Amino acid sequence: MIRTALAALAVLGASAPALAQDEGAPEPWRAWDVAEGCRGLAPLDPVPSGPELAYREPSPATIAMRRQLLDPEVNSFTFREASEVFANRRVTAAEQPRVWQEADGFTMPGDYQAFALATHTDALLVVRDGQIVFEDYRNRFDAEERHIGFSMSKTIVAMLVGQAVARGEIDSLDDPATRYWPALAGGGYDGVTIRNLLEMRSGADIVERYDFGANPSLAACIHDTAIVLNRARFADFGIAVGRREAPGASFNYATLDTAVLGRVLENATGIPLARLSSERLWQPIGAERNAFWLADGPSGTGRSLAGMGFNATLRDFARLGQLMLDDGMVERARVLPEGWVTAMTRMRPLDPDSPRPGYGFQTWQLGNDPGAFSAIGLAGQYIYVHPQSRTVIVKLSHYPPGVELDGVVASYFEQVANTPLGARQGR
Repeated sequence: MIRTALAALAVLGASAPALAQDEGAPEPWRAWDVAEGCRGLAPLDPVPSGPELAYREPSPATIAMRRQLLDPEVNSFTFREASEVFANRRVTAAEQPRVWQEADGFTMPGDYQAFALATHTDALLVVRDGQIVFEDYRNRFDAEERHIGFSMSKTIVAMLVGQAVARGEIDSLDDPATRYWPALAGGGYDGVTIRNLLEMRSGADIVERYDFGANPSLAACIHDTAIVLNRARFADFGIAVGRREAPGASFNYATLDTAVLGRVLENATGIPLARLSSERLWQPIGAERNAFWLADGPSGTGRSLAGMGFNATLRDFARLGQLMLDDGMVERARVLPEGWVTAMTRMRPLDPDSPRPGYGFQTWQLGNDPGAFSAIGLAGQYIYVHPQSRTVIVKLSHYPPGVELDGVVASYFEQVANTPLGARQGR
């Protein structure tokens, strides 16, 4: 199938991209076949041949470490300061960071220690009315370290899209993505609007299932080729992916949708994602520490991983939640356009029996308390906002692969949000 597609490209006079495999290349450069198991095509970076292959980057040791990211025995540690192992782009903090105010008189409800242990917590922060009322670091994680947010990154991209619309860089959410990235024409993302991407309703033929091994799923193939090996750009797999159903027809959670959205955003603004994040978000909210995006290649080649790659400290993640709680305002300065948070958190219903019963613009409904919403990332990352009680909760975690604790977490977050200051009931 792959070779048939390449032959078709040749007939059209187009230069065929390299396969996601180097035939005849010695180990460890072909740990498994990432070509025949992948249903999509993406142009791949060239690789050296002959003796130079031994000096290729990323090195075998780096590749081996990158593949340990989700290892349940060590992921509490691989999830922190991932810039030591993965390609990345810096997001510069504010020159004069805003100082968090702290308040006494709050005790966590129920048995917090049991909850934190059972839900693989690395750190947890509670903010009430803009003041920190509880803060906990575990597993030798500390306030200066940056933790991966995984798909909480998607909510950040949605914030930046709102800014681009307000600035006129994107004319309308109903514009087709091809207007800003013409290379998508003819593929599964042709005819998909920016709104479709924000709502995870592109109709593109991809399943968010990471099956590694001899016959990897498309999602796994993209992960290994782009994130681990840095042989291709993540979003480029959106060019030739097929169409599963009509755009807008149904919800299908796919990180590739956000990767495509990130490229659309960069093309519309003419600014790389890391710089956009620094200038339009991280500095205006008064972030204390530099953050970073994981990237799919070195500087000059790779791009920030819009769908899963943002890393920050616990307190700085909380600033994003506070920004959304305050309708995009930081003190008297407007950072997000008026009404954009409302648009992001206007949930379209999903399974009513799920702890995630709705989805807005790259943002989830978590639990059933009215108006509450959350950025949610793989393995237990949450920025939960509870407008009724003016509470923000950030939880950074290290769930083992396949573990889902949204119901337990949502229930406890609701207890925390509804616990008044001065209530002495937990331990």
